[in-house]
Amino acid sequence: MKNIKLKPEFVKRYSEITDFDVFMDYSLKFLRRSIRVNTIKMSVNKLKQRLEDKGWQLEPIKWCEQGFFVEHNKSRIDIGNLVEHSLGYFYVQEASSMIPPIVMRKLSDLSNKLVLDMCAAPGSKTTQIAMYMQNTGMLIANDYLVPRLKPLGLNIQRAGITNTIITLMPGQLFKTKPLKFDAILVDAPCSATGAIRKSLKTLEVWNPNMVKRLARIQKQLLESAYLCLKPGGVVVYSTCTLEPEENEGVVSYLLDKYDHAKVEKVNITGLKTSKPLLEFGGITYNPNVAKTIRIWPQDNDTQGFFIAAIRKGFR
Repeated sequence: MKNIKLKPEFVKRYSEITDFDVFMDYSLKFLRRSIRVNTIKMSVNKLKQRLEDKGWQLEPIKWCEQGFFVEHNKSRIDIGNLVEHSLGYFYVQEASSMIPPIVMRKLSDLSNKLVLDMCAAPGSKTTQIAMYMQNTGMLIANDYLVPRLKPLGLNIQRAGITNTIITLMPGQLFKTKPLKFDAILVDAPCSATGAIRKSLKTLEVWNPNMVKRLARIQKQLLESAYLCLKPGGVVVYSTCTLEPEENEGVVSYLLDKYDHAKVEKVNITGLKTSKPLLEFGGITYNPNVAKTIRIWPQDNDTQGFFIAAIRKGFR
């Protein structure tokens, strides 16, 4: 931490909302490698045995029955180089990134449903949702930049997914289309302050104006998703940032604008969470943001994450 120059505004902001020293200690630690077994192609037990036979140590991720933290007994070989990865038997996925699809699965029977992943690339959560759908129904995997569609398409194909259509358009435009979805994931583009341990560049590019700009986009995406839901449907909003304006502030905006929008409280066994922020920067948020999920890196020794599940009420 001695060689890393932190912006005074960053230090001030995060000192106000968490134990800054603990937060930075975990944010600068090595991020544990983790995988998610793709049960479309192979059972959890069978893949676990195959990897252990090759010298890999697998520690179950408490909140995801298909997830494992992994390390090798003798070498530093990248698990992504294994033939099992090339064949789509597992996906290299950060442990907290597995949570949004788990929340969606808990709140909605995904079998034979119409589901949208609005900001899908590179496809970790898309392939997880399709796995929970058991390749039934239809999953639309959308992104807004052509270069991002290539890894998305490759990952979907590698995972053996057959119920997914890839689309290219800004997520804000979905509200203008006639389709209505049973469930939607908005894993929004964000300032990524929960993922500093994945990229130290986050500390270099962070600034308050960027946070405000992203929050405006996130509000547009979440509102578009909400308007695309069938009555009774669920939108899961998630980010890998810890900025209140991009998390609780975005959810509060939607709740204040649509009184039939209801936050669903979700308890996930084995997952440690922290209390959401009910106010920040002199702004008091809608009290129902208390039902959202805020995860600091120090909570589970993972990336930080924020998840909110919002159900569309019947007018």
